[in-house]
Amino acid sequence: MFVKNCWYVAGWDKEIPKDGFLARTIINVPLALWRTTEGKAVAFEDRCCHRGAPLSAGRREGDCVRCLYHGLKFDSAGTCVEIPAQGRIPPQARVRTFPVVEKHRWVWIWMGEADRADPALIPDTHWLDDPAWRSLDGYIHYDVDYLLIADNLLDFSHLPYVHPTTLGGSEDYARVTPTVDKLERGVRVTRWTLDTEPPAFAQQVKHYQGKVDRWNIYDFLVPGILLMDSGMAPAGSGAPDGRRENAAEFRGCQALTPETDRSTHYFFAHPHNFAIDQPEVTASIHQSVVTAFDEDRAMIMAQQRQLALDPDFRMVPLGIDAALSQFRWTVKRMAEEEQKRTQEQKQAQPETPRARAA
Repeated sequence: MFVKNCWYVAGWDKEIPKDGFLARTIINVPLALWRTTEGKAVAFEDRCCHRGAPLSAGRREGDCVRCLYHGLKFDSAGTCVEIPAQGRIPPQARVRTFPVVEKHRWVWIWMGEADRADPALIPDTHWLDDPAWRSLDGYIHYDVDYLLIADNLLDFSHLPYVHPTTLGGSEDYARVTPTVDKLERGVRVTRWTLDTEPPAFAQQVKHYQGKVDRWNIYDFLVPGILLMDSGMAPAGSGAPDGRRENAAEFRGCQALTPETDRSTHYFFAHPHNFAIDQPEVTASIHQSVVTAFDEDRAMIMAQQRQLALDPDFRMVPLGIDAALSQFRWTVKRMAEEEQKRTQEQKQAQPETPRARAA
């Protein structure tokens, strides 16, 4: 079940070439992303309207795309402007296009009704290109339902067990009950772990002599965008009251973009605001995150294999599932509202003469 009227991350801006195409599938829709001669990103449905051949296997001709099956040529609005075999171009000879916005290094695409594509709904990820922060780009491909990955991100009690040598820290982190607040398009999760051991990845780049107060405060928004304020400061130094002297601060930016019902694109970066003139620190943080996310991937892939063996298996809900239950409910509600709206629009359309005759 996918929500269509929302902004998905289609990729990093560097992935769309100046010439050629980026072929990428999102919510079961094949896309061809390319740039005009002025550098503006364009998204076509990656199917020629004639015989369904992939336009990403076609040819760029200025601000047009030539299908290399039968030669149809389309402008950047998706309108067919040339058919080599005939002079008359049918009005229905066009390919579907999608609203695209590039903002803070991410390419956002609206997969639903184009007239409802409000750029104001794009979450703030300015840390990705803010000069006061540093990070490296990340991408992982999963062969699983994106909601299983969302479940993982909505319950950080797994950190000490899945990531004991990277992001985890001590097991007292898992004993803390986070606060979960409902948002209009998602949830906010707040977790404070006081007087705890600093996790290994932070100790490698900002050594603490003793224990720390650690926080993870993040919004998880439909369709699957995680925006996190996280970090740690010396225990008892006042971090819960807003004092962050000698803190290691991070702003996690992560995006789950469903490829199909059983596969997912995962884009991520972990900006930090200390030692920004030391690229080795950024590289160390990034590698720790990549290692941890590979650990997540191995666990979630194994989970998917087990679930596939018994479609009737029912998970036992626990109190720690509050955030993921709320998020799944929000996705379901929004998807059902869209389906209802689509059905109402179909019913409101006037019947054609052929339909009345039938």
